[in-house]
Amino acid sequence: MIFIVIKSLIIGFIGGAAIAAGAARMFHTPNSQSMGAFRTLGELNACQGDTMAHFSFGLGFLFNAAAAVVAAGALTQDVFHRVVPNFAAAALLSKNKKVEETLYNPLKMGIAGGLIGALVVTFLNTVAFLIPAALSQIAKEILSPAAALMINPVMPIVFWLAALDAGKITGVWATVLGGMAHMIMGNAVPGIVLGILIGQTIDESGYNKSVKVMITIVVVLFVVIAYFRGFFAKLGL
Repeated sequence: MIFIVIKSLIIGFIGGAAIAAGAARMFHTPNSQSMGAFRTLGELNACQGDTMAHFSFGLGFLFNAAAAVVAAGALTQDVFHRVVPNFAAAALLSKNKKVEETLYNPLKMGIAGGLIGALVVTFLNTVAFLIPAALSQIAKEILSPAAALMINPVMPIVFWLAALDAGKITGVWATVLGGMAHMIMGNAVPGIVLGILIGQTIDESGYNKSVKVMITIVVVLFVVIAYFRGFFAKLGL
């Protein structure tokens, strides 16, 4: 048990610090080399520096990760890509609302991400170690559906409300793309996040060339995903 805790603290701190710092550096591209998933940047942007939005988003995926580790005995990629960065952002923003000094600061995000990563990974691995095999099966049957409900429909509703609060243009784009994403992929979050990014860009710069290129890429992406998922076949096209 003690070895699991020690290894979890070390791995969690290193991984959490690297991912959180890398995510913060993504806000400084192309001037700085960054590290992280595109969805991490999009989801951090979608929370718009709101402490509760970051916390609730990370908490939703923490439940999902806990269910996975109890039922399957393995950590999901959401632990480092979603839980740690959002918890780190929430912790920093709770003391300072200026994203330029918190979320966009690689050093502060790295330190916060390292500490949170150590705690989260240790917690999840300890839970997995302490849960008996019989309870693991029960958890698989109960926690997995509960975690799925947190991801869909709870999280899409949270992001949609945040989009509506961000303005009319952002709300419309998030609603349209979120609805399309739900019909095509079964989850509205990716579409809502893209809608927020497009809407906020339009609010800041108008319908310039970069926005039109972004919209074109998103439309093509949705069409390709819809084709390979057989969406058009279901419509009889």
